[in-house]
Amino acid sequence: MSKLPADKRFIDISDYGRPLAKTLVRALINTPVTSIHLTFAFLMAGIVGIGCILSHHFLLAACFLMLKNILDAADGEMARQKNHPSYTGRYLDSIFDFVINAGICCTLAVVTQGTWQVALFAFLGLQFQCAICNYYYVIQRNRMNGDMTSRILESQAPTAFPYEKQSVVNQLHALFMLMYGPFDLLVLRLDKKAIKIREFPKWFLSLSSSLMLGFQFAIITVLLLLDLAEWILPFFAVYSIWGLGIVLVRKGMVGND
Repeated sequence: MSKLPADKRFIDISDYGRPLAKTLVRALINTPVTSIHLTFAFLMAGIVGIGCILSHHFLLAACFLMLKNILDAADGEMARQKNHPSYTGRYLDSIFDFVINAGICCTLAVVTQGTWQVALFAFLGLQFQCAICNYYYVIQRNRMNGDMTSRILESQAPTAFPYEKQSVVNQLHALFMLMYGPFDLLVLRLDKKAIKIREFPKWFLSLSSSLMLGFQFAIITVLLLLDLAEWILPFFAVYSIWGLGIVLVRKGMVGND
């Protein structure tokens, strides 16, 4: 199952790794490799990238962070190609993203001798920005009968698929809520009426994709390659202003409330 029907897809500027992810999945589709394996692989790539930042090997760090981004797209692609969605993979994906984002921010604070306050604001900004875009994207996917493993409201653990353990899904859901619940609740309060929208225009979803993790990683990678690592944390500490702008754009749409 695709995330969205073909006629409802939009230009996602954060999803530039998708072509390489599809190529990788085609090469692995008939092997024992599963989507969960790819999820753990992107965690490893992210950790190695963080280690490269810590050792000031910014070129290698950029390469591994881009590899992480490709693998991050590939795990979901593998699940859809094999028609084997799972809540285990869905929650692990988000939990690992949280861990990698926190690791990047902490490492940059050490390497650039920045303040921990700025690192904290940058990390909160990264999470808040993704929560905004994900909120609108999940609403669209649910309305258009796309991928349903992500839900608008994640307050209760979902019923596990037959090939998953309910206890594992419950535990991962609890951890997910601890990490993401406050951000999702904040976005919901900022634009609760969006839940009632029948369909968002494609241009709006393309605009909001500038808040997604893939686009954030592209910015981080470019700044690392330009040897401007000291700019990364301050940038994301204030980039949330753009996220609030996206919310205002949505709320200003004529006839959508």
